[in-house]
Amino acid sequence: MAKARRGSERRDEALSRQRIVDAAIELLDDEGEDGLTFRALAARLSTGPGAIYWHIANKDELLVAASDLVVTRALADVSAHATPKKTIHSIAMRVFETIDAHPWVGAQLARSPSTTAMLQIFERVGRQVQALRAPAGAQFTAATVLVSYIISESRQNAANGRLYDPPPDRADVLEAIAAQWNALDADEFPFTRTVANQLREHDDRAEFLAGIDLILAGIAAGSRTSR
Repeated sequence: MAKARRGSERRDEALSRQRIVDAAIELLDDEGEDGLTFRALAARLSTGPGAIYWHIANKDELLVAASDLVVTRALADVSAHATPKKTIHSIAMRVFETIDAHPWVGAQLARSPSTTAMLQIFERVGRQVQALRAPAGAQFTAATVLVSYIISESRQNAANGRLYDPPPDRADVLEAIAAQWNALDADEFPFTRTVANQLREHDDRAEFLAGIDLILAGIAAGSRTSR
């Protein structure tokens, strides 16, 4: 369902970088990345584009600042006292839900791997990889694979949720796809036909976390063999 357009900000509030970034987040959520222009942002803030340029040099800088802020807020409540596995699950689900709510964040993270937002995710995941006692020589690879999986799967989930407007009933979509898989040629697609019924009942979030657990199982196996 399309989101309601937010009203313009009051002119008498002091313009700041924080207010600009918050307004940009709202605009990105409403209109998408193509809708983020300094003219549209100025209208929302009831100011002129020149006042925004005083704080933000260009659209790229604004996108980075907006994604950094969204991710920082998302990760703020991730517990540091849970087990490494639970903490990675928590980080992953916060990123998953954040990209679902703000699809433009996923595109920005994939485009700019050296931004503060991406580094925050990598750092948080990497600490837990260390806590799992992964071999020192494998920690970079393990953290990279986990973060890549988290970002790519979260982006795909967000994209899938926006294929239709209005969105159809999820059960109906899965049933239709499962029926297509069951009707495939048995000699050419034996595996796909075998798992077609599992598709009908799968839960996106549960499957997402199950993929993470497969990666963690590999890390654990590597830790055992290195001893």
